[in-house]
Amino acid sequence: MDTRLDQETARWLRWDKNPLTLESVKQLIADGNKEELEKCFGARMEFGTAGLRAPMGAGISRMNGLTIIQTTQGFCRYLEKQFSDLKQRGVVISFDARAHPPSGGNSRRFARLAATTFITQGIPVYLFSDITPTPFVPYTVLHLKLCAGIMITASHNPKQDNGYKVYWDNGAQITSPHDKGISQAIEENLEPWPQAWDDSLLNGSPLLHDPSASINKSYFEDLKKYCFHRSVNRETKVKFVHTSVHGVGHDFVQSAFKAFDFAPPEAVPEQKDPDPEFPTVKYPNPEEGKGVLTLSFALADKTKARIILANDPDADRLAVAEKQDSGEWRVFSGNELGALLGWWLFTSWKEKNQDHSALKDIYMLSSTVSSKILRAIALKEGFHFEETLTGFKWMGNRARQLIDQGKNVLFAFEEAIGYMCCPFVLDKDGVSAAVISAELASFLATKNLTLSQQLKAIYVEYGYHITKASYFICHDQGTIKQLFENLRNYDGKNNYPKTCGRFAISGIRDLTTGYDDSQPDKKAVLPTSKSSQMITFTFANGGVATMRTSGTEPKIKYYSELCAPPGNSDPEQLKKELNELVSAIEEHFFQPQKYNLQPKAE
Repeated sequence: MDTRLDQETARWLRWDKNPLTLESVKQLIADGNKEELEKCFGARMEFGTAGLRAPMGAGISRMNGLTIIQTTQGFCRYLEKQFSDLKQRGVVISFDARAHPPSGGNSRRFARLAATTFITQGIPVYLFSDITPTPFVPYTVLHLKLCAGIMITASHNPKQDNGYKVYWDNGAQITSPHDKGISQAIEENLEPWPQAWDDSLLNGSPLLHDPSASINKSYFEDLKKYCFHRSVNRETKVKFVHTSVHGVGHDFVQSAFKAFDFAPPEAVPEQKDPDPEFPTVKYPNPEEGKGVLTLSFALADKTKARIILANDPDADRLAVAEKQDSGEWRVFSGNELGALLGWWLFTSWKEKNQDHSALKDIYMLSSTVSSKILRAIALKEGFHFEETLTGFKWMGNRARQLIDQGKNVLFAFEEAIGYMCCPFVLDKDGVSAAVISAELASFLATKNLTLSQQLKAIYVEYGYHITKASYFICHDQGTIKQLFENLRNYDGKNNYPKTCGRFAISGIRDLTTGYDDSQPDKKAVLPTSKSSQMITFTFANGGVATMRTSGTEPKIKYYSELCAPPGNSDPEQLKKELNELVSAIEEHFFQPQKYNLQPKAE
């Protein structure tokens, strides 16, 4: 075996105090299983702006007791450098219900080890005594004015994964260069500190606080400010089904409905209790649409419910489905629900604020690969719309800047079914989004309107926005680079393409290189990143398409949208046009045969 692996495994045998992972490494060494050792010890998990996400198991490339201790030691030292009052303010830590019995890893255990690390350094820790939704961590950071927050969760990933998500003192996820600083601090603090494994130190420590009861109370009090039609909710005939997909959402959505004076939603019994095995679904991701919702459809049909609300396992995202008059279920896309919620929050704000001079301080945000429908609403109604880079960390941090300037951020969303409806959480929140969607549906029902009908009305008033997104799978980084480089040098003379099949291109923005031909100086306004590929094409027919690489998966994704001006366009014709545009992009820009790309499995 090579010396690097020898060194890594030798340190592991000295430092790991979890008998299950320790034994499995000893066994691999005894068997001379170099391939598996390389997988476990080849490279340390990379700490990025989203923190960590990896399978649970032994080794430095996995989530386990030792890597949690090492990560938290680094994070702790980094925070000590950044905040002189860390010992007065402290941090919050929470966790979801994930568990991996073979390696003894689970979210609660990881959270306790992280808490122990801080407490041994005299730093106060607000550790939730039981599972919570992810948004409760950023909420607690702001509410208790803490220095940072940690959430142990892998959200909607496969069941063997776990993760470590980090929030800064401004209540938003961290952005660069904090990730680099934390990474470096982890490397400098790999050896477990003397009491690192002794989580019995938490019992009775004066530095340990359980914020569960007080935060539960204050979160739902704050949420009540976004209830605009209490009497409608009390009387409504609309019935709801809720699923938490074996995750943490059930109790919290029940409480949210109570806060809005709704009758409780019907919970899908097989999925309402946390279960780290996710037994009833292939992937615990409501974005996958109908497969995850099979049990919800059945329960809704049985109870005559018209609306289904589905959270992902850490309850920061939300899918909504509505039964149509045809008897079919319609699952709204993230962009469609973004349009509905954006329209609703603006309409509700306008009802309460007759003074139109306040409009100049109203903002909505969405990510650059999400629908531009909010831009159309903002233009017509006179408030501000901004787009950010992909990911809620950008929207959370931008919202924070705007709030600090005295602005009012009403709403932010991303197409990956993430919604920030209440700025007391500067991240996506599936609990508030669920109950606000329920109030929207109940209010519309008093006007004899469905969500689908209201969505159509929004499109007629502000212009149709038809979207289509998908991806190709490619495991070879070199091929991906080649594909994008060829787009930058399409004619052999360092020029981008001017057409795509029959579609003329009117604008190009490349956030890998920082080029944007719509700007006077040809420089992009949004931050650029050399390490990821992202090009946006604007077409003469009102189409926009972005091609980008994924930070977490071996995918080249594309997002396309056709925006029509207000007035009664023909949505079927627009769909046809968009499908033709997407086919042209796949054929001319992706060239799946040439690059040997796997299409998304339908």
